[in-house]
Amino acid sequence: MKCNIDARGKAIRLISGLFVLIVGVIFAVLSGVGVSGPLWGWVVSVCCLVGGGFMVFEGWTGWCAVRAMGVRTKF
Repeated sequence: MKCNIDARGKAIRLISGLFVLIVGVIFAVLSGVGVSGPLWGWVVSVCCLVGGGFMVFEGWTGWCAVRAMGVRTKF
């Protein structure tokens, strides 16, 4: 994996990934205490945690999966 994003793209991916991780933790807590529905809350929290974790990985390493597939992104 070769670095294919600049410092601005890294920062954007890292910050947005941390935000999505926090949202995933909030959904997990709400599902755990029974505020949200039993299934959809867990599905949303797992999706947010996996997606946010991957975004943090991309920001940390400087590698973007979408750009690696040849799609030009703004950042």
